[in-house]
Amino acid sequence: MTTLNPSPLTEATVELKPSYKIPLVLILAAIPLLLVQPWVSLVISLFGLFLMLQAATIKLKFTNTDLDIYRSEELIRRFPYVEWYSWQIFWEPVPILFYFKEVNSIHFLPILFEPKTLVACLEKYCPKQG
Repeated sequence: MTTLNPSPLTEATVELKPSYKIPLVLILAAIPLLLVQPWVSLVISLFGLFLMLQAATIKLKFTNTDLDIYRSEELIRRFPYVEWYSWQIFWEPVPILFYFKEVNSIHFLPILFEPKTLVACLEKYCPKQG
């Protein structure tokens, strides 16, 4: 009887779970602001709702070779790790922004995903140099 050992190349894809913390904070912050600045409150709450929709529909998947971004089930962007120069999570106590630089451009994404898993995947697939 033989057993099959999975090779590193067949490792499962990691899909990040959505996090609604940032959208909810924005929406809740807009409520008291409604009494003072209704237009500002409206803009902030609409932005919070937009981010909530993005968190529900956008999926980040880490594979062995690249970061894939999906809208629902459709692949909309692929970022091969070999083209990455650096990455950073801004404001570590409460992560709010994910930045990465790759060959073609730089990218900023709000943290709409479980931040601990995001950092673990980044450290695993794209360890920082130095």
